[in-house]
Amino acid sequence: MTIKGFEAKVDLQKTPNVNDTADKPLKSKDIETKRVDINVLKARAKAIQDKENAKNRIIIFFFLLTLGGAGIFFSI
Repeated sequence: MTIKGFEAKVDLQKTPNVNDTADKPLKSKDIETKRVDINVLKARAKAIQDKENAKNRIIIFFFLLTLGGAGIFFSI
């Protein structure tokens, strides 16, 4: 019975290249995160919400206009 997790081909004729993995911890890059102002995020969210509200108002207005027109047409 073989265990699949432990199967590996080992080539002892070559020296393994460990330069890539050995240099990674030694390289230190300063990772700086950009700060975002909460007021900017609130303004963006409000602009998106206002745009959606305007679309909804237009849709409701045309729906009511159509419903009113159909009501007038069928009442005549």
